[in-house]
Amino acid sequence: MGDSSSASYIHMVQHLIEECIIFNMSKEECMEALSKHANIKPVITSTVWKELEKENKEFFEAYTKKREERGSEMEARQRVQRMLSYSSKRDTDD
Repeated sequence: MGDSSSASYIHMVQHLIEECIIFNMSKEECMEALSKHANIKPVITSTVWKELEKENKEFFEAYTKKREERGSEMEARQRVQRMLSYSSKRDTDD
């Protein structure tokens, strides 16, 4: 692989990572998706992701924080739904 083809491959991986970020994927989810759907080795995705993190530290800190907040919001929503489901089941059983 020549320098220009290596660079274009890396740019393609970077673009695909950016698409994963649009879909709010974690690094691990992105690695899995690109491996499965684009036949890109996880080590390649991980390496490019790490370089993007170095170059865009503030963005990735905010991105990670937002993903964590969404995760805890979703967990809380699921707990509430389970409680409501359990409560309505109890009401119909009575």
